[in-house]
Amino acid sequence: MVAGIGNSSPFSRGFDFATFSQATDLKKRIVFTLAALFVYRIGTFVPLPGLNPDIIAEVGRQNMGGLLGMFDMFSGGALSRMTILALGLMPYISASIIIQLFTVVSPTLEALKKEGESGRRKLSQYTRYLTVVIAFIHSYGICVSLMSLSATAAAVVIGKLFLVVAIPSLIGGTLFLMWLGEQVTSRGIGNGSSLIIFAGIVANLPRAIANALEMGKTGDLSPTMLFLIAVVVVSAIAFVVFMERAQRHITIHYPQRQSSIGRGAQDSTHLPLKLNSSGVIPPIFAGAILMLPATVVSLVGENWAQMVAQYFSPAHPAYNIAYVVLLVFFAFFYTAIVFDPAETAENLRKAGGFIPGVRPGQHTAQYLDTILSRLTVVGSAYLVVICLLPQVLIAKMSVPFYFGGTNILIVVSVTIETVSQVYTHLLAHQYQGLLRKARNKGKLK
Repeated sequence: MVAGIGNSSPFSRGFDFATFSQATDLKKRIVFTLAALFVYRIGTFVPLPGLNPDIIAEVGRQNMGGLLGMFDMFSGGALSRMTILALGLMPYISASIIIQLFTVVSPTLEALKKEGESGRRKLSQYTRYLTVVIAFIHSYGICVSLMSLSATAAAVVIGKLFLVVAIPSLIGGTLFLMWLGEQVTSRGIGNGSSLIIFAGIVANLPRAIANALEMGKTGDLSPTMLFLIAVVVVSAIAFVVFMERAQRHITIHYPQRQSSIGRGAQDSTHLPLKLNSSGVIPPIFAGAILMLPATVVSLVGENWAQMVAQYFSPAHPAYNIAYVVLLVFFAFFYTAIVFDPAETAENLRKAGGFIPGVRPGQHTAQYLDTILSRLTVVGSAYLVVICLLPQVLIAKMSVPFYFGGTNILIVVSVTIETVSQVYTHLLAHQYQGLLRKARNKGKLK
């Protein structure tokens, strides 16, 4: 199977700056995306009303490790600063997971999915409603925790009125990010939600590098350890780039077409199947799922709740086991959503195409399903390795959390996806230019 995997990416082609300078629509999309991300970064510094900023900053520095550190990373540091965007996109991601799971098991939601654009709009509406509910639960848990903290330190300065002010602010922040991500997806470049998470990670990388260098300066990390960390990070980036570009090419023949070889000859192409078809969805979804128990436990002040909370700490084996199970599950689940072997086989049959040595129809669907399952097994194993890397580095080397494999996976994957969309727009612009020239020549004749 390894021999059948190749690499294909727009990075292998040269960037045409002349075409880019003429692509007005593409430049507008890029400017809109950068402006939206700039607005997002400003929002991560707008504090919740009624909080003591000095105490919140101190608490954030002391408690933003482990699982909370992951959520703080996804929110771009807004959680540690306790701003109006502290929840980030996690409630929206959790709602999306629940709706997609129910789409598989509920005939009503499955029928909506098959209705086309109108069905997708209804599902999106249900997702938004569920986002509000989940955001309320998360925001209530955060506010209760802050008010309990205020008993020992004056973290909250407006008393019980804080719940009335803070909960709507946190819910509104999540809904604003949800709307902003949708605007970027439709009017900008790339996936809006992924780019928002990407921007939060990248914005905090300089601070993480400075912290690592400071640890080396103070002697907490030796120069040899710093060098090894740098080697591991660079190797992880190269590994992620290779695995994200890896594809299995399935040869497709179209005997009804006429090729340049001669009349009646077969025209061949290939069907690319990515090794990791699910992209960054599994680690993001797994993190969102694991955040729910931690939020619920934070609402309970009993001793047994604190014991349960320990099981959801990244240092505990139970957390790592649950994380691995969720990674594998969402890798297979999301791959099944984005690629349907039966539908692909039917489209090939209608177009007259076939895979050499495989009968059209059901046999083709079974063949594609087998290949895709094998690829997903390797892809899910790759996700497990790269996403558990931060736990090893934190436990064995005391590495700052931002050097984890999950961060690298998100940054590299989102970068590849965004650059691919840029090349797609450039290619479309070139084709439009050729068509205009052809029409002009036709008019002159």
